[in-house]
Amino acid sequence: MLRIHFTSLDLQSIRVARRPDPLWELVCAACRLVTQQGPLEFGAWRRGVLQRTARDPEARRALHLLGTLVPPVGYIPDFLTPSVSDEGLPAALEQVRATPRARLQQELAILAGARPLPAWTATLGRPGDRGMGSLVKALEVSSKALLEPRWGLVRRAVHAEVDLRARTLLDGGVRALLESLRPFARWNPPVLEVDYPADRDLHLDGRGLLLLPSYFCWRRPTALADPTLGPLLVLPLTARPFDTVALNGGGLERLLGRTRASVLAQVARGRTRTTSEVAEAVGIALPSASYQLAVLRDGGLVASQREGQFVRHSATAMGHQLLDTDARSLTGTDPAHP
Repeated sequence: MLRIHFTSLDLQSIRVARRPDPLWELVCAACRLVTQQGPLEFGAWRRGVLQRTARDPEARRALHLLGTLVPPVGYIPDFLTPSVSDEGLPAALEQVRATPRARLQQELAILAGARPLPAWTATLGRPGDRGMGSLVKALEVSSKALLEPRWGLVRRAVHAEVDLRARTLLDGGVRALLESLRPFARWNPPVLEVDYPADRDLHLDGRGLLLLPSYFCWRRPTALADPTLGPLLVLPLTARPFDTVALNGGGLERLLGRTRASVLAQVARGRTRTTSEVAEAVGIALPSASYQLAVLRDGGLVASQREGQFVRHSATAMGHQLLDTDARSLTGTDPAHP
C-alpha cells in the first residue's frame, strides 16, 4: 500500500492533468505489451503492434531497448517519466536527454539490483557517449509503434476521465474528488491509501499532488519512486474503453437493441444527462431508463457519477466510438469530417 500524507496546504494544491502524458503512456504501454493483461481492452492493440513490428526491424530494436529499462513488474527508473507538461513528446524527450549523469547512475543502480543490465547502461550520460542519444531515439520510435496508432482514442478516453474528475471537484469539492478514487484508493483523512505493489509512505509536505489519468495504466495506480520528485499519482481510467468494435450498417441497433441504442445516443449528446432526462428524451419509464443505463455502464459504454440527489451519465470513449462507427457505416462519411 502507498500512503500519501496530506497537509491542509496539500489539499489546496490538488491538480488533475488535462491531457495524457506521452512518456507515462509509453512506459505503461510497454508493460501492457509484455504482460498480456486486459485481453478485451488491449488485445487488438497488442496484435496490431506485433504485426507491425514484425515488418519493422528498427521498431523491434527500439522496443527491446525499452524493455531493458522497463520491466513488466517492479522498479522503473524515474528519469524515463520526467515532469508532466503540455509541451508534447519532443519536449519530454529533451528532458530525458538532459538527465544528469549522477541521477542516471543512481536510478540504474537500483534497477540493476533487481535485474541484470547490459554494459551500455553503465556509460549513459558520459561525455562523448552516444548511448543517451540512442535511448532517446528508441523512446521516439517505440512511441510511434505503441502509441501512435491509438493516440486519438487515448486522448479521448483521458479527456472523458478528466471531465468526470473535474465535475466531481466542482460539485463536491476536494473531499468528493479524493473519495471518488475508489476502488483504486481510499480517502482516510489526512491519508490517501492507494492500492500499490509496495509498502511505502509519501509525505507531500505542502507540494500538493498531481492526478494523472492514464489509458494504459492497468488495475492499480502507479507513482514515481523518488519521494523528492514532484508528487503525482497515475490513475487507471474509471470507464475503460474496450478495443474497437466494428459495426455494419445499422449494426449498433442490432447489437444493443433499439431502446438501449437510443439511450446511448441521448447520453452522448454533448453534456451529462440525469436518469430522468434520459427517460423523457427516449420516451421510456424511469425504471426502464435506469436499467438500460446500468447495462450500458456495465459494458463500459456509459460512466455515471452521483451529484447530490441526482446521478449524471456521460458516454465513455468507447460509447462515442461505437456511435461514430455506426454513423460512418450508415452514411459512408466520417462524422468528424462531413
